[in-house]
Amino acid sequence: MKVVISLGGSLLTRDLSAENIRRYTEVLKELQSRGHQLVVVCGGGKTARGYQQIVRELGGDSRTLDRIGILATHMNALLLIAALGEAADEHIFKRANDVKRHFEKRILVGGGYLPGCSTDYRAALFASAVNADLIVNATDYGGVFDKDPSKYADAHQFKVLSFSKLEEIIKERFKQTPGDYGLFDLKATKLIRKHRIKTVIIDSTDPAEIIRAVEGGHSGTIVA
Repeated sequence: MKVVISLGGSLLTRDLSAENIRRYTEVLKELQSRGHQLVVVCGGGKTARGYQQIVRELGGDSRTLDRIGILATHMNALLLIAALGEAADEHIFKRANDVKRHFEKRILVGGGYLPGCSTDYRAALFASAVNADLIVNATDYGGVFDKDPSKYADAHQFKVLSFSKLEEIIKERFKQTPGDYGLFDLKATKLIRKHRIKTVIIDSTDPAEIIRAVEGGHSGTIVA
């Protein structure tokens, strides 16, 4: 299966350690050993948010905030590449054409590229370029709910959701700002809707949930 994983930076940087990075690369190597072709796009996480907060205090504009975030995604990507060793291509992939050209046996690791675009959007672009079977949006929250589960105990999780319904929820409930695109980037949502790319949104604080998202048994939300 061709799989693109949007790996939330919060997962990688909440415990910024070699041990935590290895928890995720072991899962990626396992998926690769089972015959899946992988592209992984890293988010910026708390590294990005920490620097972005300082930029705000210094009066920097939104373009500078985005540029800081992009660099943070590249640092996280390099950590992943280092941990994957020979299983990964040594380059950080930023452009869809490059991903398409090198999408073979090794795991490709990407990060941010242009200001104004999240890594979710980059993952959607890569998925479109390689005709991916699936996008896994790996975050630190589980699935899509009808309302904020942190505020409402009766929040209902959707097991399956249409592309149009996901777009509606994002427009209603989530702001789209540098470093914080909420549930999923709106531009990415429109792209997966256009190309009808099946997407699974999961809580991957347990890295093994990524395997379950690809092969079945996950506890997240399917968008199709």
